[in-house]
This record gives sequence, C-alpha cells and structure tokens, in this order.
Amino acid sequence: MPRNARPSAYVAGMGTAMPGGPLSQSEIWHGYFAPRLDGDPVAERIFRSAGVQRRHAAVNPLVEDVSHWSTERRMRRYLAEGLPLGKEAVGSALDDAGLRPDEVGLLAVISCTGYTTPGLDIHVAADLGMATDVQRLIVGHMGCYAAIPGLGAVADYVVARGRPAVALCLELTSLHLQPLTDRDGRIDRGQVVSHALFGDAAAAVVVAPGAPSAGALEVVDVAALTDPATTDHMTWDVTDLGFRMGLSPEVPAVLARHVRGMVTGLLDRHGLSIADVDGWAVHPGGPRILSTVAERLELPDGALDPSYAVLAERGNCSSATVLLVLDALRAAGRPRPGRPAMAMAFGPGLTLYTLLLRGS
Repeated sequence: MPRNARPSAYVAGMGTAMPGGPLSQSEIWHGYFAPRLDGDPVAERIFRSAGVQRRHAAVNPLVEDVSHWSTERRMRRYLAEGLPLGKEAVGSALDDAGLRPDEVGLLAVISCTGYTTPGLDIHVAADLGMATDVQRLIVGHMGCYAAIPGLGAVADYVVARGRPAVALCLELTSLHLQPLTDRDGRIDRGQVVSHALFGDAAAAVVVAPGAPSAGALEVVDVAALTDPATTDHMTWDVTDLGFRMGLSPEVPAVLARHVRGMVTGLLDRHGLSIADVDGWAVHPGGPRILSTVAERLELPDGALDPSYAVLAERGNCSSATVLLVLDALRAAGRPRPGRPAMAMAFGPGLTLYTLLLRGS
C-alpha cells in the first residue's frame, strides 16, 4: 500500500424490514383522518399531494388510535415492535454481505422515534449471536439525516479497526400520531402534513474493510452543513404525548439556498462535478424537497426516480429512508464500477448531510 494511501470501507450488504402489510394513502385518509377532520378539503388535498401511495405502520391507525397515548406507553411499544424488525434487517444485511453475526465489531443503532434501556443495540446483538465484546453506538434524535453521520461513524471505525460494522436505522413514526386539532378545535395543518408523509421501516447496512466484492460501494467522504438561523424550521419535540413534529413550509426555500454549494463543495474536493455522478440517493422529505434538489442541481429527467419510488411505496421513514433509496439505487445497477454516487438527507438544524460513494 502506498505510504499515504488511506484504507477503504465498503458498503458490502444491505437489508430492510417493513412492519405489517402496506396501507394505502386512501384507506388511511378515509379510515382515520377524514372522520376526525370532518372531511376537511384542505387536509384531503395535503394527503393527495404528498406523493405517497402506500406505507407501512407498526401501529395501524385503523386498528389502534395512539394519539392520546403517553410517551411511556409509546416507548414500551417501540421495543416490542422494533426488535423483530431490527433483527430482520440486520440479519438480511449480514446475509447479503456473506458475514456471520460474530464477525461484527461495531453495531450502531440510529433512531429518533424510540428509546429504551437496555436498548435495541443490546437486544439485537444478543438475539442474533453477535460477540459479547461487540462495540455499540446509539445515534439518537438527529432526525431524517441521521443515517449519513451514522454511516460515516461506522465507516471510520472500519478504517481504524479493520473489522466489519453494521448500522441499523429503525424508525416507527406511527407511534407518534398526534391530536389533529389545537385546544380551540382548529385543525393543526402542520400535523396533517406530517401524518400524510411518514411511514415505518428498518434498514441496515454492513460496512466492511479490505478488497471490495462486485457491487460494493466505497464510502469516500461525508460533508455536513447547518444553517443555525433556521433552527425552528424543523423540530421534533418530546412531549407527554410522544414526539411531535414541527415542519415549516420554508424548508424547501432554505434547501434551495444551500444544496448546490454543499454538493459541489464535496465533489470539488475529489476532482468531480455534478455531471460525473452516476446515481443519486436523495432523501424524499416530500415532493417539493425532491423538485427543489433536481432544479438546483440541474439534474436530468429520471435522476431522482428511486427517491420518488420510495416516497410512493414507503413514505418518509425518517432516517431509514435514504438507505431505502440507496438500496433501490443499488438494485438498479447504480453507480457503475468506478463511478461516484451521492446520498443526501436533510433534517432538524436545519441540517444538510451528503455522502460520496464509489461503485466497485
């Protein structure tokens, strides 16, 4: 190895798990929200324009109304529902990478929708048969972009220690259904937007050192940008009734100001341009987010099709979503060997995270 060469970490396997059968956007609207909102036409338009056709829910609102559950009750349900999903996603990712659980050196669990102690990291590691000395990391409450800093931390471990690692994103947004009206009985449009978009999912990634196998993705670089003037634009507050989303309609405008400079800055560091990128895994926070990214980066038609497809079939699953898109991108044969790909996600802060990958 050349003296200044840096060892590489590779995404060697991916796995996903969804709770229950998919629920259509229409049945969610007509079966739960429309009766509670008196068929409000504005709320119905929000549901119809969310870009979501179906999604999964660990707690089906057509069966259980959790909107007035205590936070304690929601957290107990998080472990009960999350553990089998986490085991399924991690097990699938390890199988995809051709690794045994006891070969894993680090397990990182990433979530903003639930917390327990002992946590999912301990339960998943034990149930799958990981070694008792496996290191563990929890990345909590960072929101929709958390998969990228989590994956960056895991890749750093792989480079430093020369051992495989796993990152698991597990989000059960259905646990945080909120009351739809304020104290005066007025409809909370912000909550309607949130509940029109979010779904549940688990997604796991195995990162390994050494020579890559065909189809592996080299983790090249990570970049972050936070605009502290917009901290109130996207919030995730812990309340007595679970976690409550705050979402400003100004988020796409803030993204429009920053996304091109953010992307080109990362690419410039590696002698690349936007035109060199062979695949885009952009977090589908909503249709306006995706259209803003495509417009500001001047992407060709179809470049964000994997993101639109995940939004339509899964909804916005918070931190797990960008990994779902990356998995769809990989299944489509992108990026091709030697070509770069870019993953991108956005969340509270307002924060943008980008990840540069290279096909092998």
